[in-house]
Amino acid sequence: MTTNTDHHPSAAPEGLRKDPVVREITINDVVEAFASGLRDFRRAPVYGIAFGSFFAFGGVLIVLTAAAFGMSYLSYPLAAGFVLIGPFAAVGLYEVSRRLEHGEPLSWRAIFGTMWAQKSRELSWMAFVVLFVQIMWMYQVRLLLALFLGFRSFASFNEFVSEIISTSEGLMFLAVGHVVGAILSLILFSLTVISFPLLMEEDRDFITAMITSVKAVVTSPIPMIGWAFVVTITLIASIAPAFIGLVITLPVLGHTTWHLYRKCIVPETPATN
Repeated sequence: MTTNTDHHPSAAPEGLRKDPVVREITINDVVEAFASGLRDFRRAPVYGIAFGSFFAFGGVLIVLTAAAFGMSYLSYPLAAGFVLIGPFAAVGLYEVSRRLEHGEPLSWRAIFGTMWAQKSRELSWMAFVVLFVQIMWMYQVRLLLALFLGFRSFASFNEFVSEIISTSEGLMFLAVGHVVGAILSLILFSLTVISFPLLMEEDRDFITAMITSVKAVVTSPIPMIGWAFVVTITLIASIAPAFIGLVITLPVLGHTTWHLYRKCIVPETPATN
């Protein structure tokens, strides 16, 4: 068997290639995937901490930028929206897990090389999907602010929080905003939870990858939505202390997602002549 550094199988003719086969998983499979993800982090902590630190720094930078422009009241919505790009940020972690799985050597050059190669593949289109959902997130935040609190800004984040928790309008904004945010997050989770690792490993189009991802959620709704809930709670807890928690939680979640993908998708068998 021959190998190549890009680890992408040759694509069969589009009309002959079958769609990825999705299998049903259980909660035990999610627990096993988490254990495997934690093991990957322990085996290669330097890579996980590096990616987690970079992501955490990006979150801090976004919040500080909002404050610098006098929009500190948007810090929480921006922070929440920022974690939506987690699947895209975890691409390097998927490659680390894939290499550990196949016993391939780890190096920054190999991992960044694989990430750089995605710019000319279908994975790059997923960036637009994630960006669109993030724009929708910020748009609904601004819309709900206007509807419930009027067209006004706040002098500080503390003033914004005080308005939110001490008025009926603020509490309604908080409730409706979280419901809408949960819906957007579930949509994005369904579209990306399997599609990112699938596109990393197989030469598929991003539409097929998203459809496959949604099928995986529909096929195993309780385990997958349960995992989405765990991811959401973990990320919220991680961003609370100035994003510091992401240094550890992001790599563990990323590695776990790779192993969850492995459990959800039946491996593609090479075509024989």
